[in-house]
Amino acid sequence: MNEMSTRPTLEDVAAIYRTPALDLIFRAAKVHRAHHDPSSVQVCVLQSIKTGGCPEDCGYCPQAARYHTAVEAEPLMDVGAVLDAARSARDSGASRFCMGAAWREVKDNRQFDRVLEMIRGVKDLGLEACCTLGMVTEDQARRMKEAGLDAYNHNLDTSEEYYDRIIQTRTYRDRLDTLANVRKAGITVCCGGIVGMGESDDDRIALLHTLASLPEPPESVPINALVAVEGTPLAERPNVSIWDMVRTIATARILMPTSMVRLSAGRLGMTESDQALCFLAGANSIFAGDKLLTTPNPGPDRDQILFDNLGLTPRAAVVAVE
Repeated sequence: MNEMSTRPTLEDVAAIYRTPALDLIFRAAKVHRAHHDPSSVQVCVLQSIKTGGCPEDCGYCPQAARYHTAVEAEPLMDVGAVLDAARSARDSGASRFCMGAAWREVKDNRQFDRVLEMIRGVKDLGLEACCTLGMVTEDQARRMKEAGLDAYNHNLDTSEEYYDRIIQTRTYRDRLDTLANVRKAGITVCCGGIVGMGESDDDRIALLHTLASLPEPPESVPINALVAVEGTPLAERPNVSIWDMVRTIATARILMPTSMVRLSAGRLGMTESDQALCFLAGANSIFAGDKLLTTPNPGPDRDQILFDNLGLTPRAAVVAVE
């Protein structure tokens, strides 16, 4: 999976990340073109199927119950409403529909049964189905696979060293264990991080090293720019530099050449030129729709203009082969 013949060392990753910017972008663009159609972008829609009230303390998240934000807790959506949203996403050009629930972990109950029904319904619509529901066991992952789930998102967020500055209610090992459970079930892994939480370049390098050093690198690597939300501990963080985003995306592309690298949260604060740099550096997937769970995102009209100007086209759904 890696451009190198052996797994990269931390020093290898640091050397890539710290390459002069134009050389780094050029190298990443070459790797991208060797493994992907540079004009094709996977369009995903992320739907919050159960919003707010989460018991975790992730410092960036407005859905944590302990923070005073504008997000109000809502119950798990009805299956029909979720499938209506999935149908709308498909009709607007999305090929993957991701369902997110503000849970610490999945529990074996009627709500999980309802999520399994949602997965089956999304697959029936011809979409790739993805979930992000918190921690899952091997058996829960197996049941989601049997329902047709294509991908599971569970981000590492940052380096192991910086992690407890952001989250203390769940360990780094917890996250790695969930990724292993998902992988054992034969579900593809979607796992990345957030840039701009106060972490150092070394933390970003360590995160990318961890992702590239997993037994199998994630098939999808979302790179998020922090969206600072009032009421959260990271509310006062300044917007991250576009060059930090570009460096992170380009390094991810070089380390994980066959993965989809997703330009995720934070696009609303980026210009067309900023986003074009990210695509040039190897990003080939976005989240579309007016919201990413609870944070604002560019609307479909703005994305269509962006795609037209850059000559990009949405990628068709890839049907999983058993």
